[in-house]
This record gives sequence, C-alpha cells and structure tokens, in this order.
Amino acid sequence: MKNYVWLLCLLICSCADNPETFIPHLEGYWEIEEVTMANGSKKEYQFNETIDYISVSDSLTGFRKKLKPGINDTYFTSDDAETIQLKIEDNTLNIYYTTPYANWKETVLEANSDQLRIMNEDENVYLYKRYTPIKLDLE
Repeated sequence: MKNYVWLLCLLICSCADNPETFIPHLEGYWEIEEVTMANGSKKEYQFNETIDYISVSDSLTGFRKKLKPGINDTYFTSDDAETIQLKIEDNTLNIYYTTPYANWKETVLEANSDQLRIMNEDENVYLYKRYTPIKLDLE
C-alpha cells in the first residue's frame, strides 16, 4: 500500500505544470475573456475594444502593448508600452511590469496555445483567449 501512495504522489508531482513551459506561449495577441475577482465574483467580456500584444525576447524581457484591432490584420496603437521582465521564482512564472508611473507583478497560472491565465497582486485572475483577427474579403 505504501508503494501505491508513493507512486501516486510521484505521478501527481510529475504532472504539475513546469512554469518554463509557459514562456513560449506568452508571445502574441490576447483578448480578455473573463476576470474572477478575489471574492469569487466574475466579470465576463463579450466584446473587447482593445487587445493585448505581448512580445518576449530570448533574454526573458519584452513588452506588453494595448492595441485596437482593425480589419485584415491591421491594428491601431499609441507608442505606450509596458516593459516586462519574466522570472521563475518558487516554481512560478512571474511577470514584472515597469512604466514611468508604476511597477507591479503578475503570476502566470497557465499558458498554452489557446489560453492565458494570470493572477495580479490583488489575487484577481484574468483569463485570456488567443485573439483571432477580423478577416473580410473586400474584393
């Protein structure tokens, strides 16, 4: 029986997400789907006027920028961007943001090709889905 318990523990631990595997999925365009507040209440987003673009370099630095999507892969934005630094700490992937006005940290809970879940310092959890551009046949 002890061997089965040990085997079960080993299996659970080996299946836990390695935060390093999240890094390649952060790059790209993300649209917020819902926010789960720390008190458990949820806010769902049916339509978003802006999306987030995240760019990450090999040095685990980059930026996040707000964009307004247009049609046929066009985007409108300002020159404003938040500088980011990725760090793996205590087996979690943290994103450190820097702007001229503030600094803050968010923790990546999950990142794959379709979804991104991030928790901020207030313990609100943001669920993003990969943004699909609006394509129109104008011919």
